[in-house]
Amino acid sequence: MYRKVTFYKTLDGKCPVAEFIDSQPAKVAQKIAWVLKAVQELEKIPKTYFKKITDTDIYEVRIEISGNIYRLLGFFHNGNLVILTNGFQKKTQKTPTNEIEICKERMKEYLTRGNKNEK
Repeated sequence: MYRKVTFYKTLDGKCPVAEFIDSQPAKVAQKIAWVLKAVQELEKIPKTYFKKITDTDIYEVRIEISGNIYRLLGFFHNGNLVILTNGFQKKTQKTPTNEIEICKERMKEYLTRGNKNEK
């Protein structure tokens, strides 16, 4: 395993990425799981599945299925740990600014409180 993928948890124990995945149809959830496995296990991940967002410290997990596009945003922590903070269905060419801001806020909050939620 080249990377460990984990989901950000809020202070009250909610997990926005898991909730997002659970809200998707089964085929979409399966494809998300497949892409997350690739992110963990492949030494070099194709940009079609994992890419750094320009001019940020944020990465996006990229899922496309049946003409629909989904993204999970997150960041690297301690080298090979990927913390995913939020997910959404992408409807426009550019990644929505509000989704990037959510990721930045959660990253800041995560790093401020430490690694207690890294299980």
